[in-house]
Amino acid sequence: MEMLIRLHGANKISAEFDSYQVVTDQPVEAGGTGSAPTPFQLFLASLGTCAGVYVGAFCEQRGIPTEEITIHQTMEFTESADGKQRLAKVGLEIRVPPEFPEKYHNALVKSAELCTVKKTLANPPDFAISTRVFSNEGKTAG
Repeated sequence: MEMLIRLHGANKISAEFDSYQVVTDQPVEAGGTGSAPTPFQLFLASLGTCAGVYVGAFCEQRGIPTEEITIHQTMEFTESADGKQRLAKVGLEIRVPPEFPEKYHNALVKSAELCTVKKTLANPPDFAISTRVFSNEGKTAG
């Protein structure tokens, strides 16, 4: 899989992949325009939405309606040795309506734990970051 990351100025960045474009920005106080979520906010959202995919699939396989099910995500931060905030804990609380079968509560938690994003954090990938000079040949101005 490949993505094309574009820098649009003023801290606005986009990622293009498949037929999608995801735009990020920074808050005004950090030099951006505040027009889109930050990359870190998208990362946090990916944790909860990934869990939601597995919770939804579990319910749909059993014919359980999902419209009233929500996941309440909380984040706790601590200060690292260098004085910066570090994500220390992510909590996901799956909220189900009273008629949701109690026998499936633990299975719902196990389903959410299958999240690919969470599993990737538990076994992080290697990163290879480099630079490359490209040719402007064939590009048109404007």
